[in-house]
Parts: sequence; C-alpha cells; structure tokens
Amino acid sequence: RVLFLCVHNSARSQMAEALGKHLASDVFESYSAGTEVKDRINPDALRLMKELYGIDMAKTQRPKLLSELPPIDVVVTMGCNVECPYLPSKLRMDWGLPDPTGLSDAEFLAVIRTTREKILALKNELTGF
Repeated sequence: RVLFLCVHNSARSQMAEALGKHLASDVFESYSAGTEVKDRINPDALRLMKELYGIDMAKTQRPKLLSELPPIDVVVTMGCNVECPYLPSKLRMDWGLPDPTGLSDAEFLAVIRTTREKILALKNELTGF
C-alpha cells in the first residue's frame, strides 16, 4: 500500500493516486491523503488527467484525511514544504514536486509527466518488495 501525501490532497497526490492505480495496480495499491483537505479535487487536475489518460478522478476519488486510510507500507510525500506527519511505514520518500495549482497547463503537464515517470520507477523498485 502506497500513500501519496500532500497538504491539501487536491492536485499532486490525487494525480499520483490515479496514475498509481492506472499504471501500477499489479504491484501496489495507491492511496492519497492530506494533512488538511480541500472540498474538491483541483479542476485542472481533473481535466488534464481525463484528457491524457481517460481517468475521471471526479468519479473515483475524493479529498481524504490520513485518518481514513488503512495501514500503509510506503509513504511518498509530494513536496509539501511543510512538516509532514509521521506515519509508520517500511519506506518513506519525498518527490519534491512543485504545486501546479494556478499555473499554466504546460507547467501542470510537466508535473503530471514527472509523476508518471516516478510512478513507473516506484513500480520497478517495489516489484518483489
């Protein structure tokens, strides 16, 4: 079980959860959560993930708090720039991704591309974990 953790659980972590389910569900279960939550997923994240991958996050995901999750094996922080809470896990890493909220589509797409590459690398790393 891999948790993608971000402050608001509205863009980066939601996209990572969706890409994890789309690209790596044969190796790990993907979850996302935040230390605080927004009332909805970022509309640009919804639109671009649907355009690129046909993933309708509005139907399959919602902002969640850490308290709503099962036990987690791997914690991936997205680059919160804040102190992320401690969660017991076997592996922890930070991807240091910039928050694309309010930025251009090109900048948003760059974050999505990087997230996709990191999901595939994590899938390779966790194969046989």
